Amino acid sequence: MSKWLPLTIGWRFFRARQSNGFIGFISFASTAGIALGVGVLIVVLSAMNGFEKELQDRLLGVVSHGELVGVNQPIADWQDIAKSASNMPQITGVAPFVRLQGLVQKPGGFQGLIVNGIDIKHESDVSSIADYMSVDAWHSLSSDENHIVLGRSLLTKLGLKVGDTLAMYTPDANNSQLTSAKSHRFVVSGVFELGGEIESTQAYVSLDYLADLLELGSAVSGVRIQVNNVFNAASITRDLGFAQEQYLYINDWTRTQGHLYQDIQLVRLVMYLVLALVIAVACFNIVSTLVMAVRDKASEIAILMTMGLHRGAIMAIFILQGALNGLMGCTIGGILGVTLAYNLSAIASSLEQILGIQLLASDIYFIDFLPSELHYQDVLVVLLMGLFMSLIATIYPAWKATKIAPATALAGR
Repeated sequence: MSKWLPLTIGWRFFRARQSNGFIGFISFASTAGIALGVGVLIVVLSAMNGFEKELQDRLLGVVSHGELVGVNQPIADWQDIAKSASNMPQITGVAPFVRLQGLVQKPGGFQGLIVNGIDIKHESDVSSIADYMSVDAWHSLSSDENHIVLGRSLLTKLGLKVGDTLAMYTPDANNSQLTSAKSHRFVVSGVFELGGEIESTQAYVSLDYLADLLELGSAVSGVRIQVNNVFNAASITRDLGFAQEQYLYINDWTRTQGHLYQDIQLVRLVMYLVLALVIAVACFNIVSTLVMAVRDKASEIAILMTMGLHRGAIMAIFILQGALNGLMGCTIGGILGVTLAYNLSAIASSLEQILGIQLLASDIYFIDFLPSELHYQDVLVVLLMGLFMSLIATIYPAWKATKIAPATALAGR
């Protein structure tokens, strides 16, 4: 007897099963369920990969990996910290900054704003903010004038344009009255377009100008560092801070933005589990389909057994039928998921325009678009998981087929 006979019979049974309306419908439901679960899981994982990539490339490209800030007094000689950092190969860049926090007036109230005084000769070592503004805007920060570069969304909220004057109010340290404030005026020299919350809360001016404004002289508020591995930023920043003689506040991105990374990982895990259960439920339909197929083909199974077909071959016949369901579902779902993942950002943008809604608000999320980053290892894992569950679902019905008594089945024919 040919070793390919069980596969040939299994394929014929599978094709004949599609002609049976009820069994064919349940078979279609199981295939569609697997395809839907596989496709959606690929899309969700790609979206989570996209968020993680944007977090690292966009947000962490601008936000400090680590910061050392003077306690009660500014840092008089930031070059000493830079020298210490040069002895740590994990640190790839160091830059000084001066920081001022205050309020700016907008229609209907006030808005908090953090003004960062930066030195463009060193800022590029720790930040990619220059990539999100024009060359003219970037070079306007090289002078010691009161030029300020605002985020596009904040500029829109304030109703300003390039060349206008911005008034910022900060507490008056020389006056004990809580209602007393100092006013600082800046000329808007450019805008940066990063997307997300930073556009509404951060602004950039010349380090020299802001240091003079705050009467710091050659001192700075703190030092920013960039590291080669963002996930080691906390320990690297701590080691650098402990090596200094001055008391310093030690900060890193995990304290300010770490919740975003944790949220992404949590959503990834939850969605993986939920959609894996969706695929599992769809695979249970394979059990129902094969159980009914076994009942429907009981007499044929009995004839095959009397002709000498062994029980292992009988199992192979029905395992093949279930595997074909899983293979079809995974193939359709894989193609659908990969296609949607590649075009997810464009699809989301089109939906926003058609429905007139914004899926991700820039003043809430760190980006204002839906990203996607397809990893083929994720696709492979999802497909293998779907195929494995499909094969597991075939074992019980195939085993039951081997338990059919040929005499009883033929007698009741």
